Amino acid sequence: MTGIYFSGTGNTRHCVERFVQCFDAKNQAFSIENPEIARLLQPEEIIVFGHPTHFSNAPKMVRDFIANHKDLFRGKRVFIIATMGLFSGDGAGCSARIFRTIGAQVIGALHLKMPDCIGDKKMLLKPLEENKRLVREADEKICTAAERLKQGNPTQDGLSMFHHIAGLFGQRLWFYGKTRSYQNAPKIDHEKCTACGVCVPLCPMKNLKIANGTITHRKRCTMCYRCLSHCPTQAITILGKEVYEQCRAERYV
Repeated sequence: MTGIYFSGTGNTRHCVERFVQCFDAKNQAFSIENPEIARLLQPEEIIVFGHPTHFSNAPKMVRDFIANHKDLFRGKRVFIIATMGLFSGDGAGCSARIFRTIGAQVIGALHLKMPDCIGDKKMLLKPLEENKRLVREADEKICTAAERLKQGNPTQDGLSMFHHIAGLFGQRLWFYGKTRSYQNAPKIDHEKCTACGVCVPLCPMKNLKIANGTITHRKRCTMCYRCLSHCPTQAITILGKEVYEQCRAERYV
């Protein structure tokens, strides 16, 4: 077993690493951005695949990654972990349907509520202690799910028709434009931005660059919130207009 994940602020990375190690302490997990990912996955029979949930959907980057690596996943057994800040419905089901179309066997899925990464929407943020509690509860759920997989009775979060309907009508239909394609983001406050370049290598889409002493983008944002969460001057926003918190997993673990 090997874990792979796409993680913006570290929530999903934490969950996948914990799951594979609860299953067997020798297991490892890697980012899908690792240039050796194909070689690392080739010999594995079971893959634990983790991703965040955006508006009850898998991020565009995740959907593209699965489709672009269909030969790698064909015939593999896949367990999906979907993390979310609020509601998902069928967050895991969205990636599961893609996996099935390319010939992978989805053996189970786990939904985990984690601290929200959207630090530019004040109404979504929670006190520090509540976020720490969410992580502790997720850790317990992860180890229980890993044990169930060992016993051949894996959790099936987000995979049923009920979950599909809940995700579709709960969020995905109303916010489909937010996840259908890459976004024209982020927004840069050029009065705050010092063009330090911290955000440029962090972006998984290579969306950001320094040009003429300022940060610009190519309108290919996958809303992972890494740039906002690491900007030293809080000059970057994505969905909101002001940074209220820079939400990184290490604050809560």
